[in-house]
Amino acid sequence: MGWIVVLAIIAGVASIPWLAESRRYSADEFRKKAPGRFAKLSQGVTHYQWLGRARGPVVVCIHGLTTPSPVWYAIAEGLADLGYRVLVYDLYGRGFSDAPRGPQTGDFFARQLSDLLDHQDLAEDVTLMGYSMGGSIGTHFTAKHPSRVRRLILLASGGAWLREDKLTEICRKTPIIGDWLHAVIVARRDRRALRTRLGRIFDIRGIVELQLAEYESRGFLRSVLSSRRHMLSDMQEDAHRAIGREGVPVVGIWAEKDEMIPLKSLGTTTQWNRSLRQEVIQDADHDVGFTHSKDVIDVLRDVLREDVD
Repeated sequence: MGWIVVLAIIAGVASIPWLAESRRYSADEFRKKAPGRFAKLSQGVTHYQWLGRARGPVVVCIHGLTTPSPVWYAIAEGLADLGYRVLVYDLYGRGFSDAPRGPQTGDFFARQLSDLLDHQDLAEDVTLMGYSMGGSIGTHFTAKHPSRVRRLILLASGGAWLREDKLTEICRKTPIIGDWLHAVIVARRDRRALRTRLGRIFDIRGIVELQLAEYESRGFLRSVLSSRRHMLSDMQEDAHRAIGREGVPVVGIWAEKDEMIPLKSLGTTTQWNRSLRQEVIQDADHDVGFTHSKDVIDVLRDVLREDVD
């Protein structure tokens, strides 16, 4: 009987992440009080919001790995003051959007963005702005559809260098076991780290609470791990070189003290695209978008002046 007990224990431990996932909110339950609107796209429902001016040039903002679209609220407010309309949306598996299954590759996210632009009748001439993994998505999309992009702005962007701890690396590289570790150990660790930030004052009220809430949404953890294995593992040298050849203007904005996307990304992306304009936000870390939003807007004011003059 001993081996039956052992098997039962193993089965119980193995089922922990799947039992936890079954207790999380479905997409329909999770978005009952969502702001903004929803678009039924080819891969699933996408949550989006228009912020800022009713008319004017358009900036489409793409958030990162785990921060939902409200991460743009402070920067969007600054862009509105500069005369822009701002479209923000939740990537699949984040915020209030659906969490379809399948590998979250560059093409996967580019299709979501293309579908949304079509849904909103934005055929061309938009500025894309991507934060962290959103910068990788924006880069992939621009290389794939250069005629649809007026300018690409990268904020603490992935695609060149990324630091990750050993446990996260194991999860990313190891199927099945990595899935279990990511759903149980890494998720618990990351939630604990987020809770230590509760009560801090950021440029966006409640941003930490929004991040914590995502852990209660079905499909979130699976989506994050898939993005780590695919989108974030993509070194984007070819894409940057292609964008340079197409002549699409690119601006890189980096955080001086970023421990996730190191500042050496600036030098690497410059080697790939010599015409890329580079700016550094002093004393900022990877949270630059909601800790130093005014500094980011100061950079954007100069970069985007030609659009609204």
